[in-house]
Amino acid sequence: MVIWRLPERSESWPHGLKYRLVYIRDRARVIGYDNERGKGDHKHLGEREAPYHFTDVRTLLRDFWADVRSLDDD
Repeated sequence: MVIWRLPERSESWPHGLKYRLVYIRDRARVIGYDNERGKGDHKHLGEREAPYHFTDVRTLLRDFWADVRSLDDD
């Protein structure tokens, strides 16, 4: 997990944060959340990519860990 506060907000990072959260199993990304330039806030669930609505860091962490815990349900 990497979350850093940027010196200022921008069109690419309107909330003033850049982040990358990744859960890896057997050397492969299983879950990932990031806000890459040009793509905005999104998440990776296996091979699938979906938009993610960022509200705040606490919610980001909660949502990420909820997705990780859901793997145990599979």
